[in-house]
Amino acid sequence: MPTEDCPGPDLRHHGDAEVRDDGAALVDLAVNVRSDTPPRWLRDRIAGSLTSLAAYPDGRAARAAVAARHGLPVSRVLLTAGAAEAFVLLARALKVRQPVVVHPQFTEPEAALREAGHTVERVLLRPGEGFRLDAALVPERADLVVIGNPTNPTSVLHPASVIAGLARPGRVLVVDEAFMDAVPGEREALAGRTDVPGLVVLRSLTKTWGLAGLRIGYVLAEPEIIAELERAQPLWPVSTPALAAAEACVSSRALAEAGHAAHRIAADRAHLVAGLSALAPRGVRVAGPAEGSFVLVGVPEAAAVRRRLRDLGYAVRRGDTFPGLGAGWIRLAVRDRRTTDAFLTALSTALG
Repeated sequence: MPTEDCPGPDLRHHGDAEVRDDGAALVDLAVNVRSDTPPRWLRDRIAGSLTSLAAYPDGRAARAAVAARHGLPVSRVLLTAGAAEAFVLLARALKVRQPVVVHPQFTEPEAALREAGHTVERVLLRPGEGFRLDAALVPERADLVVIGNPTNPTSVLHPASVIAGLARPGRVLVVDEAFMDAVPGEREALAGRTDVPGLVVLRSLTKTWGLAGLRIGYVLAEPEIIAELERAQPLWPVSTPALAAAEACVSSRALAEAGHAAHRIAADRAHLVAGLSALAPRGVRVAGPAEGSFVLVGVPEAAAVRRRLRDLGYAVRRGDTFPGLGAGWIRLAVRDRRTTDAFLTALSTALG
């Protein structure tokens, strides 16, 4: 629920709430984790690490592997218990006074900043402009700017040059690239860049590889920022199985598999968007162009449609908990064509 210090949408609501308890049996289009994951080879790699559980975790090999994957020195890499921990570390460790969060986007960055006692200013991108980033909307006084790319929930992929243009002396620029590996070629990625002052890139390994329950991600930033964040971490923050997964997920085999998956997601997304576009005469509109593994959709009477979809066996993500969106939006994860076709039939029924 909204609170006095955080008015408006519930920033702590996430897609997994749609498929807990009575939603466990529903077809899940609410959570943006790739279906049929983790693959068998990755499960075997994680299982193989269990013989080392008596020892404390040693993250050096995984950290070096992530650094090599992005062509960076180890001093620019920090492993975290998912991207969510990284947001908390940034909020608690960095001495910022005027943080700005660009919305609509993943709500945990703002929630973490508020929990750490910061007053957060919101920049709201406009649906009439396709939720595209307008750099002029970001105030010059901001010493911390947070933006997602591609952005959850809008699925908009902002040009890397436009985001990099937000960098300023004395400003930390945080770019959440949790879904960038779902973009073919990772075009517009800033991960690995060292020429953008104050740049902090967050990556998650939970979405593409189906590891949400394992909690593994990482931060790429200047050594000074990494050192500050590391000092704020507890000892041994990433478990041995998660470290094994991190090392495996940045291997050449994994990167090739993720690349193939990104192209498959793009094709499946195009099929979903085409089906949704066919429902335009009934008030359905797709934000975009969508570039992520999910699609933001405007529907009339969205809350009622979402309830009807649950009755028909489908869970979708409500949109009204994202600042900048109203009650007329839902978010859909991209699934295979068979699942999508069945869902489109259900959506047609739910529209009434």
